[in-house]
Amino acid sequence: MGLTYHRPMSADIINLRRKRKEKSRGQAAAEAEANRIRFGRSLAEKRGTEAEAERARRRLDGHRLDAVEDDPGKRDA
Repeated sequence: MGLTYHRPMSADIINLRRKRKEKSRGQAAAEAEANRIRFGRSLAEKRGTEAEAERARRRLDGHRLDAVEDDPGKRDA
C-alpha cells in the first residue's frame, strides 16, 4: 500500500453559465438605473431641463463670430 499525494486545487471551479447570467443581470440593472434617471422625471423637471438646454444653445449661438442666416445647422469652413 503506497501513499498517494493529493495536491490541492489551484483555482475554484466556476459555472460559466451562472457567471454569464450574473453579468447580464448586472448590465440590465445598470441600464435600468440609467433609464430611471433619464425617464423618471416629472413634467416640470423635463421642461426645466429643456428650457435650460435652449438657453444654453441660444447663448452659444449669440456668441458666434459669423452668423449663418440660411441654415442654423450649417457652418462655413
